[in-house]
Amino acid sequence: MADKKFCLVTGATGYIGGRLVPRLLEEGHRVRVLSRNIDRLDGRPWAEKVDLVEADVLEPATLENAFEKIDVAYYLIHSMSGNENADFHKRDMRAATNFGDAANKHNIGRIIYLGGLGDDNDQLSKHLSSRQQTGKVLRKSGIPVTEFRAAIVVGSGSKSFEMIRYLTDRLPAMICPSWVYSKVQPIAIRNVLQYLTAAINNEKSKGAIIEIGGSSVITYAQMMQIYADINGLKRLLIPVPVLSPGLSSHWVHWMTPLPASLARPLIEGLKNDVVVKDQRAHEIFPDIEPLSYAKAVKLAITRLTTTEDEIETTWNDALLSSKGDEQPVTLKSKQGLNIERRIRTVDATPQQVFDTFTGLGGKTGWLAFNWAWKLRGIIDRLVGGVGFRRGRRDANELRVGDALDFWRVEAVKEEELLRLRAEMKVPGKAWLEFQSIELKDGKTKLVQTAYFAPKGLLGLLYWYSLYPFHAIIFSTMINSIAEHAELK
Repeated sequence: MADKKFCLVTGATGYIGGRLVPRLLEEGHRVRVLSRNIDRLDGRPWAEKVDLVEADVLEPATLENAFEKIDVAYYLIHSMSGNENADFHKRDMRAATNFGDAANKHNIGRIIYLGGLGDDNDQLSKHLSSRQQTGKVLRKSGIPVTEFRAAIVVGSGSKSFEMIRYLTDRLPAMICPSWVYSKVQPIAIRNVLQYLTAAINNEKSKGAIIEIGGSSVITYAQMMQIYADINGLKRLLIPVPVLSPGLSSHWVHWMTPLPASLARPLIEGLKNDVVVKDQRAHEIFPDIEPLSYAKAVKLAITRLTTTEDEIETTWNDALLSSKGDEQPVTLKSKQGLNIERRIRTVDATPQQVFDTFTGLGGKTGWLAFNWAWKLRGIIDRLVGGVGFRRGRRDANELRVGDALDFWRVEAVKEEELLRLRAEMKVPGKAWLEFQSIELKDGKTKLVQTAYFAPKGLLGLLYWYSLYPFHAIIFSTMINSIAEHAELK
């Protein structure tokens, strides 16, 4: 049986770290999480199962308590900036130096670092070069370092993959600069987590630089085409000889949720071929089977199309892990979803609020513009959908699988949550979710969220064309739910 370790994880509010922590806990390891602001970890399902320490790798004095009794430390931190004059490289080096010095002082057994693929002799972009220099600085600490080097990580929420996803979803025809024909060896998030966790007790990986990738070596253009094929989209790629990283980053800025400041360093790195040249990963970790890009994509989009647990995991990671998303109304895109969220404090108990929103539909109606809901049902019937005739099974009770007008109950948790999946005809997939969250003053926070995963440009146009109507209908609905709950 593998030894259980005390692991320090940095970057737990990020994409990789946030998924690594629960994996380590599942395998029986003890975990301490380092964050500059531990309040941002509120709402994570594992937050109460780990030690939390507030520290900043740029402030050495704050690291003193973070490494106490630690066996293995995960370094999953890096800066990113597209500004030519930015000091992100200096920050990376200073952070790695401070981290390594603290690890050495406490004589920990291992540092595990996830860096970037790329040949040192291939004029790497500043971003990729900084990732590899970070590994060198960590090794100077004298602590054995296991450095994994990966290219694009394929999973719902990965910045690089989301850029590919959004561009492919939204643009029927794409002007393609030369970088889309660079070779890349993408890797599934599932495989990345397998490598990161398996390294803990693998002595052969100690002190090694290990290149990891999936089983597919393809171009970025092929990544787009494969993604389009899996999602039933027809896409035309139009090559052009020149399109600078600056212009490309602004193009990505307007076509995706990624700001130009994040898109530019990503794009600058795409000019390099990033493929695995050293096959030691197979020798050191023979039990890990790298997935193909197509399989990794299917697993990524599975979160939007299968079980409620997978969807909950994705949405919780995107929305409920931070205290920063408490505005009364928010409209955003996350992990391929368009999200319209409203929050209202209600002077009622969670049970009263829960009873109110689980009583929607059927003869009760939707407490806001019932005529509009019925009209939507009529339109749906005309185009071959289920329409609005189904009502509800029981006037007072809902259970998973129930039909509710043109929705299907996907999840229901007593006093806490109701999630409905749309079964009307829409160019994508849609959900409507209600949450009742108990507050300390005896009141309840009501959270009403509409999610939409658009299919192609038509889906995107559908979502934004309906937003003015949603703004009126959903605002009225959450206010009506609150008022009815306060009268119970």
